[in-house]
Amino acid sequence: MAHIIVVGNEKGGSGKSTTSMHVATALCRMGFRVGALDLDLRQKSFGRYIENRLAYLERAGLTLPSPDYRELPEIDAALLQPGENPFDRRLSEAVSALEPVSDFIVIDCPGSHTRLSQIAHSLADTLITPMNDSFVDFDLLAHVDAESGKVKGPSIYSEMVWNARQLRAQAGLKPIDWIVLRNRLGAQQMINKKKVGTALEDLSRRIGFRVVPGFSERVIFRELFPRGLTVMDLKDTGVDQLNLSNIGARQEVRDLIRELRLPAIEQNPGTALA
Repeated sequence: MAHIIVVGNEKGGSGKSTTSMHVATALCRMGFRVGALDLDLRQKSFGRYIENRLAYLERAGLTLPSPDYRELPEIDAALLQPGENPFDRRLSEAVSALEPVSDFIVIDCPGSHTRLSQIAHSLADTLITPMNDSFVDFDLLAHVDAESGKVKGPSIYSEMVWNARQLRAQAGLKPIDWIVLRNRLGAQQMINKKKVGTALEDLSRRIGFRVVPGFSERVIFRELFPRGLTVMDLKDTGVDQLNLSNIGARQEVRDLIRELRLPAIEQNPGTALA
């Protein structure tokens, strides 16, 4: 069965689509077959990112490894069982279609609580939650005492992940490997960054996730979207000399793929991201 990677966060602007695209494309570049689904049925940023990629490659006459992106199928209401949710069926059929032809399926969730997002979390073998490095985004995971900075309790999103874990346990599936990705780490506000880090480490022990450094605030990530490219594609598109920021961005992607500890990669030590 395909290993399902869900990228979820109920706050917008945290870098979900950028993370989804770079993880999916990196795995493609490593030789894996990667399916892709975008559950944000309005914005479809991840889906548009992949569509931009395919259009650019066709214009440029290039062939680069790319995820197999699928839209959720439409469902005839007459085919639904009594009480069956149509969104459940749409997601189930999309995953079922991709599994036979994929080693990994990367699912990007919307920045809000939806039925599709809830179901996707219960399917996750690996859950990546990108968050901006601030207490504004930390509130997604837990409520913090304003005076002491100590964690008072989990948030609604953390409770949703807990429920997804319970559903998987009841179904006899392996536990979700939950990773919180600290995106947009900057050189400024070192005191605040340290406080966020301390709170994350405390919370990680309490509710069970791993904290991993994510992507720094770099212009290159925003510039690549219209062409559907990732930082790993730059040399393949005629960029001979990478600047220090681009080199740093490539290393961040490599570090993230390593920190995901995906079984298919760990069982094949020779697999490397070029």
